[in-house]
Amino acid sequence: MVSDLLITCPEGRTVSHTSSRYSRPPVTVRIARWSATHPGRAIGGWFAFVVLCLAAMSVAGIQQASQLDLGIGESGRADRMLDEGGLESPITENVLITPAGADAEAAAADVAERMAALPEVEAVGDAVTSPDNASVTVPITMTGDEEQAEEDVQALLDVTAGVQEQYPDLLVEQAGEASVMKGFFALLEEDLGTIAILSLPITLIVLLVAFGAILAAGVPVLLALSSVASAIGLYAVASYAVPDGGTVTHLVLLIGMAVGVDYSLFYLRREREERAKGRGTLEAVEIAAATSGHSVVVSGLAVAVSMAGLYLAADVNFASMATGAILVVAIAVIGSLTVLPALLAKLGHRIDRPRVPVLWRLTNQQRPPRFWPAVLRPALRRPAVTLVVSVLALLALAAPALNLKLTDPGEESFPRSLPVMQSYDRLVEAFPSTGASHTVVVEGSAADADAVRSSLEELAGRTDADENFAHDQEPVIAQSEDGRFSSLTVGVPFGPDTDEAKHSLDVLRGELIPATVGGLSGASAAVTGDVAGGVDYNDNLSSKLPWIIAFVLVLAFVMMTVTFRSVVVGLTTVFVNLLSTVAAFGVLALVFQYSWAEGLLDFTSNGSVVVWIPLFLFVILFGLSMDYHVFVVSRIREAADRGLPIRAAVREGITSSAGTVTSAALVMVAVFGLFAAMRVIEMKQMGVGLAVAVLIDAVVIRAVVLPSLMALLGNANWWAPRWMRRTPPVSAAGPAESSELTRVG
Repeated sequence: MVSDLLITCPEGRTVSHTSSRYSRPPVTVRIARWSATHPGRAIGGWFAFVVLCLAAMSVAGIQQASQLDLGIGESGRADRMLDEGGLESPITENVLITPAGADAEAAAADVAERMAALPEVEAVGDAVTSPDNASVTVPITMTGDEEQAEEDVQALLDVTAGVQEQYPDLLVEQAGEASVMKGFFALLEEDLGTIAILSLPITLIVLLVAFGAILAAGVPVLLALSSVASAIGLYAVASYAVPDGGTVTHLVLLIGMAVGVDYSLFYLRREREERAKGRGTLEAVEIAAATSGHSVVVSGLAVAVSMAGLYLAADVNFASMATGAILVVAIAVIGSLTVLPALLAKLGHRIDRPRVPVLWRLTNQQRPPRFWPAVLRPALRRPAVTLVVSVLALLALAAPALNLKLTDPGEESFPRSLPVMQSYDRLVEAFPSTGASHTVVVEGSAADADAVRSSLEELAGRTDADENFAHDQEPVIAQSEDGRFSSLTVGVPFGPDTDEAKHSLDVLRGELIPATVGGLSGASAAVTGDVAGGVDYNDNLSSKLPWIIAFVLVLAFVMMTVTFRSVVVGLTTVFVNLLSTVAAFGVLALVFQYSWAEGLLDFTSNGSVVVWIPLFLFVILFGLSMDYHVFVVSRIREAADRGLPIRAAVREGITSSAGTVTSAALVMVAVFGLFAAMRVIEMKQMGVGLAVAVLIDAVVIRAVVLPSLMALLGNANWWAPRWMRRTPPVSAAGPAESSELTRVG
């Protein structure tokens, strides 16, 4: 066991692992030792934990964030005023009939009669002819809130389909908030189901190539799946404090499969490496715990710290993402330290069974590697030239991100392959006011209700004469029963994310409101709606972004500096991780803003990237980059602590970890690449950004930039202030990894 080893320290002294200086092995070793010597309890405890988490989810359910939870800035304040006054806009659907004429009028009457008979319908409005006399629409108001309407809208869609069958010479179609969201979520669930089916076999294939044995490939997948299930269960409880913005379960699956497999892979590869040297199973497990186990802890903390930066955004969506990601990473780390050693001890040498004949021989060759030393040769022979060329190449790749255009996700970004979105586009073209709108909300005293209404009528009159607002339907004024709250809704003849729509909001907030309701004493006005919500969301994100970036960078620097007791390692970590991240942003801009890969990825570019993607990718990528960085630098530090010159240490550290890092990267790229194949643009952008960044990080950064930078710095890599040198430097893997281990007796 590790406690029976002699350790050759960096300063050349040989001491027993049980001497006073190393009398207490690292906590990762103590946990692994207990799990390995009590495998039944450890495995049973993990199984019970997973079952309890799933039971919690089945009992509690996941609390979804409401529109009020998601509101930000002035638009969020207006939404809360609407809610308090009971003035929330009802959920409406529109049946569009084309072309207009006698048959269309008959069809509209049929639609109205059938819809009015449905319990899901509160009211049916009069048929309205479009300004160009080409179409007719029947407005329908549904009962219940937004969530209930999405469940009930199928009954309305069935009626519309029935009328279409009765009038085959007409085009009868339906679009509205509920039907659009129903179609969107059906598409999303279909894509996610496909990913869930494909991700497991793809991950298993990569791991089979990495290990050459079925059990060894299956253990990381099993741990990852159990971590994902447990995290979703725990988040169900946490969602009552941090409600789900709608993407948490997808994110937990994405991150959980990636880190769960990676952490197990690091641990398992080190354990097999030690067994190949002739060590027993328990001894190999303890050494893996002291080395890779410690790296897993540091990596997990790095990912959690990066994700915690999202809390600074003061946004429920980001807070829920951070909570879900931190939970799944923490559970994956705990599983790697507890149940994984137990499984390895229980299986012993059987972990390498059944062997896949050809793959086993390829992955267990004893001859020195040739590929990675050849790749590293330029970086180690001419580090300055290699560093300059590689950094300039990555900066050139990042250059398109300088003009990155961000847009708010919404109906405009939904796939046009959806039939309901085609109907939505035709509806908005025929009736502009059925698209985006502004809602002005005023709070005042009940005694001023008449004055407020008069001011809102004046405001509505001013919009009638302004081309920035829609004129095909009259603005709608409403007041609460107690007279304290009033609202005015006016349509916009532009898409919600267009410059024209944003200009109309500026006109409303900056000119029309101050000239009308803004002049009322004791009254407070705010604007909400699709356009206002998007603008306020972007403004909030822009104001918080510098603080989030600073938070992540500073804590990453501190963590790596403390872990390796080297200021230079902390600085180089920030540098190389930033480099890979901005390069990924450049690729994201090329693919989605400049539409370089529309045919390859099967999408139509709208010339922008979804607004939350860059911030999300930054924190995720910085955390995942630390995953590889900690592992690779630990192996380099281990070699350096044994007395190897820095270039030899870099060569050994990278070549010895290259197989593990490559396998882990392939798993991540495969899982993230599946998301790139989704039809929902946000998921596609997220998948492409993550896959490209991991590929750049694992190949270019770890094989070119990092080795050339460390070779150039030489022994300065380990520089630290005098006060940090009081404790002898060790690698992130703990004492065992920074030392040469020799059996006693």
